[in-house]
Order: sequence, then C-alpha cells, then structure tokens
Amino acid sequence: MDIYAILQFSGLIHECLGFPYFRMQIYTSTMRWLPVLLLFIWPYLAYPVFGQTGYVLDSIEVIASRVPLKVRETGRNISVVTSRQIADMPVNSIDEVLQSVPGLEVQSRGGFGVQGDILMRGSTFTQVLVLVDGMKMNDPLTGHFNSYIPVTLPEIERIEILRGAAAALYGADAVGGVINIITKTFSENSNPRSLGGSLQYGQHELVTGNMGFFTKEGKSAFGGGFSLNQSKGQPIGERVIDPSTTLEAYRTSFDLKTFGFSFSHAFSRKLSLHARTSYDYRDFDARYFYTSSALDKSVERVANWWNQVQLKHISNKGITDLNVAYKNNTDEFVFSPDFPSTNEHRTQFLNMTVNHLRELNAALTLMGGLQADRRMIESNDRGNHQDWHFGVYGMGVYRKNLLNLTVSLRGDYDENYQFEVSPQINMSIILEDLTIRGSVGRSIRAADYTERFVSNNLQELTPGRNLGNPDLLAETGWSEELGLDIRIIPGWWIKATGFARQSDNLIDYVMANEKEIGSVSETGSLQPNADYFFAQNIADVRTAGFEVESNILIPTGENSSLEWTAGYTYLNTTNQEGILSVYLSNHARHLVTTRFAARFGKFDFALNGIYKNRNIRLAPAIDSELLPDYFVCDLRTAFQFMNHLKVQLQVRNLFDLRYQNILGAPMPRRWVMAGFQWHFE
Repeated sequence: MDIYAILQFSGLIHECLGFPYFRMQIYTSTMRWLPVLLLFIWPYLAYPVFGQTGYVLDSIEVIASRVPLKVRETGRNISVVTSRQIADMPVNSIDEVLQSVPGLEVQSRGGFGVQGDILMRGSTFTQVLVLVDGMKMNDPLTGHFNSYIPVTLPEIERIEILRGAAAALYGADAVGGVINIITKTFSENSNPRSLGGSLQYGQHELVTGNMGFFTKEGKSAFGGGFSLNQSKGQPIGERVIDPSTTLEAYRTSFDLKTFGFSFSHAFSRKLSLHARTSYDYRDFDARYFYTSSALDKSVERVANWWNQVQLKHISNKGITDLNVAYKNNTDEFVFSPDFPSTNEHRTQFLNMTVNHLRELNAALTLMGGLQADRRMIESNDRGNHQDWHFGVYGMGVYRKNLLNLTVSLRGDYDENYQFEVSPQINMSIILEDLTIRGSVGRSIRAADYTERFVSNNLQELTPGRNLGNPDLLAETGWSEELGLDIRIIPGWWIKATGFARQSDNLIDYVMANEKEIGSVSETGSLQPNADYFFAQNIADVRTAGFEVESNILIPTGENSSLEWTAGYTYLNTTNQEGILSVYLSNHARHLVTTRFAARFGKFDFALNGIYKNRNIRLAPAIDSELLPDYFVCDLRTAFQFMNHLKVQLQVRNLFDLRYQNILGAPMPRRWVMAGFQWHFE
C-alpha cells in the first residue's frame, strides 16, 4: 500500500467520525515533511545492501580540546570534517561546509559565502568562537564578519567542531561552541604532496573555483591556495507594495576572492616554525542585510589580512608553543547612493599566546598557558577605541581504564568587563560500543565594538536605527550537557545529547525611547522622544534542547564507499522578563541536516539537505516574510573521465525554493553550474 492510499484510508475514517478536512490537512502536512523524512531515512533503508563492515573517524585526535585527545576521550560532542569530505560536497565556501554539520546553524544572507552568521546550541552569532590553526579570529567590529575566514577550501586538512561552552580553554566568545580550522601546513598528518582544485561556470555569469597545493620536502613544507566566487547575481524583481511605492529591481551581485600562503620548517626534531599569511576580499550587494528599510540600497566591501606565526618545541615529556596572530580588517558600507551614508571602519586585532603541555605519566597530562591581545578600531560612526585583554588558564587530563576526566580553570581580565573566572569539567566513560559523556562549564562574552558604539558618532540619528551602549556588561552563563555515543555496528555511530544554558546579562537590541536611553548611558545625538534599538543586557535567558546525530561510513568496494550523516536539533529559548529583542530567539527551533555521499568507481554523487523551523517574521516596508519553515537541498555529481580529472555538475537549491535565513535578504533560487575538478598526490 502506498503512502497516498494510507492517507486516503486514514482520511476516510476521520470523515466518518465527522472531520471532513482532516484528510487534506494530514496530506498537506505529510507532503511538506516527506522530502525531509525520505532524506533522513533513505540511507538506513539502503544500508543492508552494502554489507556490515566499515570504519569511523573516531581514530582522529582532535586539538579543539587543547590537549590532543581522541573524540571519545574528550567528554564533548565533537564533529570532524576532513578535506576528502569537503572535496565531495556541493559547496563553494567554508560557511557552506559548516551548515552541513549537525547542530550547527548558518544564517546566510547570500550564497557562495557572501555572509553568514554562525550559531550553535541556541547561541547568538557572536557567541561562537572561530579559530584558524588554534588562534582566535573573531572580528572585534561585529560577529557578522566571523564567517569571513581567510582560508581556501584546498588548504584545509580538517575542521573540528566542538559544541557547547569552552571559555575555560579559549576565553571569551566560546559560549555556543568552537570551530577550529586546521590547515595542512600546521597539521602533522597531511600527505607530503597534494595539488587540487576546481573551476566551474554557471548561470548569471557565475565563475567559481579554487586552487591549492601542499608539498613537503625534507625539513620544509609549503602550502597555498586561491579561491574565487563571482557573479552579477540573480535578479530580484520589482515588488509593488502599494500604488505609490515600488521597490526597484536589483541583483544580488558578489565578488569574493581569497589568497593564502603558508610555510613550515623543522630546525631539528624538537624545534619547528609554522607561518601563514592570507588575504580575503569581498565586494557584494548588501541590500536588506541589516535593515528592513525601503531606502536600503546597501553595498559593502570588506578586506581582511591575516598573519600567523607559531614556534613549537617538543621534548620527551612536553610541548611548548608560542603563537602570534595579527588581523587587519577594513569595511566600507554604503547604505544608499542617494544621500550621504558611507560608514568606514578599520579594526586591528593582535593576539599572542604561550601554551605548555606536560605529560606526567601515562594517566595524567597537564597544560597551561597565557594570552594577551589588543583590539583597535578607527570608525567614522563608532569612533576610535582600543582595549587590552589578558588571560591565563590551566587544565589537567586524567585517563585510566574506562574513565577520562578533564578539569580546566581560566581567568580573563579585559578593560571592558574587568575580571572573570571560567571553570569547566568534562567526563567520559568509554565502553566497547558505548561512550557516556558529560560536561559543566561557565562561559563569558564581551560586547564587540558595534554593540558598544554603533551610531554614537552620528548627529540627529533617525528613529529605528541600532544604537550602541558603551556601558554594557559581559555576558555570563553556565552550560551543562549529558550525552551518549553508541556504535550500532562497525561503521555506524549514533550520538544523543541533552544540554542547557543559563545566561545572565545577554546582549541584544531592544526598542527604547530617547528619554530612557539618555538616563542610562552617554550615547550619540538622538532626536527628542524618538525610539531606537538600543543595545542592552537582558537577564535570565534560558536555553534547553537536545541533539541527535547519526554517522555511517562504509567502504563498499575497492573504489566505492557510502557515507551519510544526519542530525536533528531541538531548541527552546525563554526570557522571564518577556523582553522583545532582535536576536534572542532568532535560531531555528527545529533543525534537520543531512549529508549523503556515494562513490561507485568513477562516479561520485553527493546531496546536502537542510530543514529549519523558526519564528515567523514580517517586514511590510519591503514586502518581505520570513517563512516558518523551509527545506532546501543541494546536489553535486561528478564523473572521472581521466586520471586525476573529473567533470562535475552542481545544482544549488535543487527544488527552486523561495526562502530567507535573515528577514529581507533573499537566498539564491535554483542555480546550475558545471566544470572540472582535479586532484594529484
């Protein structure tokens, strides 16, 4: 009996019971969820065909926990995305890779990596810490720039995603989780030689491609990469709101380029040097990215220069590393060419860390470190400011028999929030096919320069604009989680985690009157009795949820394999004060991600799918609506017709869905592209 026959039978019963519309309602609901359900369960139905042997990635040691540990030893829910997996995905940027990871939500404002806010476990976009080779790169200006990661896809060895609080290890911003991008030159496990890339051409004059290399000769290694995503953009047609108001048509154009070069040299078996420099440039249409104003005709240019050096010394019992990273970011934002509205910002971030690991015996490892960083901004609307930050941490890892225990403690001093202490305890018990894990920790986050000073230098600020608050306190919170990792059969693992976070002084924008603002803080020049979205500390925010993840990785032949990952996350955020804010519960309430990849000899096939259910939002001024839910799917297929060379086809938004992640910013409709991919080792 097919599904429609079942629905007919069910509807007939309820019609007899006096519910004439029940059949149509259940049929509509089922048809909406059916693509999600099929993508979620199809690999389970297909699984027996491919046999019962396989392997998992649990053998990889991760360093997102500071001390190199296997995933099951960390006591945390950690995912690892490898370079091989990235090469098989229907993606063209790092944020598109991240949105395929279960439990990680990327709220993109455009395709191909134009801009995206990264959220985890109900966090805001400013509460996820992004690292490049272990060094913090979160932007001091705004968390909207945290996805501007100056690394090309071919340079990546792997990406480690640690869910939940990690402030005891890395300091501020590690509230919802940590993303650590490890490049091949900084990794100990990279292949000695590789050369790869891709080039595609698509609709709307799209050119997308990347190129990367890595070579290790004797004591030295070199790596580098280049990526390009460029298009005149898809047209957004005219929309008539009323006879007197018409929004002109425009295109979502973008021009994105990233360059990177890295180097390492081993002076001896004990002493080595690693260095990296990269440049990321973005020029894009930003209409409705940040406002829902009919006057918005925004364009933006962002340039990011990243430099990093690491000196590492390895002895018989310990490892010491000295790290220095420098980030220089410029941003030019034009709200509209129709009147003076240009904002120009330059931010600098100098970060220095020293870490020392000492293995006392087979069961006990200790680690400690120091951090100092300086943030600076020069801005025509935020002013000129600078801040110093200092941190010190210590941690101990105990591993014996079935038990793994990690205890961490960190202290941070910042000119903005003074002194904060962050403790953390992680625990796991490892059985043959079962891991029981749990974690408790405190996290902090300081306000960025936008939250503290946005619009403060402007005169006669128009009502409804965002307004910074120089007197913001640091966000603080306690996070708890308890989870299980279960191996069903070799090659198939299921993870389940329940988590909660209790946050105090969470920072968000709340509508307030000029009279209220003036009595609280010294800010910009405001119009009398006007209302503004004023940055404030909101107390007693509670987030709870659970996440379930399934991972299957099975070799099915000499040149064939099946890989499937799927996850479901439920989140509930509440605020006892009932304050209506901008970002408080902007995350998806229900999030389903699925990633399926199959290789059969010379043929590759990959499918990424995302389902989101969230609060509906409206913007009547621009005739825009954020739908309560959507399901979007991306496809890639490739055929190897020569050694090391493939021809490939990508289809973004396979079902041609109209949808938005951020109110007002339309995501790309169906977009077809084709080209070549190559790889040499």
